[in-house]
Amino acid sequence: MLDKFKQAGEMAKMAKQARQMQKEMDKEKVIIEENGIKVIITGTQKIEAFEINGVSNDAVVDVLNKAIRKSQESAAKKMQEMSGGLGAMMKGMM
Repeated sequence: MLDKFKQAGEMAKMAKQARQMQKEMDKEKVIIEENGIKVIITGTQKIEAFEINGVSNDAVVDVLNKAIRKSQESAAKKMQEMSGGLGAMMKGMM
């Protein structure tokens, strides 16, 4: 039973570290300006600004962020499927 408490504590610690890392990455900004187009994106891949010739369009930013989120969810699902399959293979080898 003590082992379960230790595992729960470790999980809470990892979750806290993940939240802290996400906050730090969200503060990071990548700014690209080329040919009259400017994009500002965070380290967590959220687009903060998208401008063409100095004109911003919030609707475009919203759609781009939705597309990025869907792409990330799809990749996470595939990774989970792969890791689940690997886990089953590892159990079979032991």
